[in-house]
Parts: sequence; C-alpha cells; structure tokens
Amino acid sequence: MQEVVYTSKVTIERVTGPLRFAYLPAESKAVPFGVHGEIAAHYGVDPDASEPHATTIDYVIAAAGG
Repeated sequence: MQEVVYTSKVTIERVTGPLRFAYLPAESKAVPFGVHGEIAAHYGVDPDASEPHATTIDYVIAAAGG
C-alpha cells in the first residue's frame, strides 16, 4: 500500500437553515454554502429567508469539471 500523501482538514459550521460555512485549506476566509433558485424551491426554502449561495452540488460539479 502506498503512503498517504495528503489528508484534507475541513471544518463545517452550520449557521442557520441551509447556510453553512466551510473552512478549507489554503482559503483565508470561510466559504459559504447554501441554496439558490430551483434547489431552494425543491427544499421549500423561502428565497427571502437567506441570501443565496452556491450549494455543495455546485462545488462537486465544478470540481469534476476542473
């Protein structure tokens, strides 16, 4: 078995409702996650209840494409 060369250390902080902050390596500021548009509607989140932010699936898709 090969030696592990990297372990990501990430912390997630739930703020309220769908809003979460992720503390990621190499980022000086927390990265906000939330819901927006059709995803907010799907989960029944009032669009006026919180500011829209990219969702975790948006980041997964971006990572897969990059």
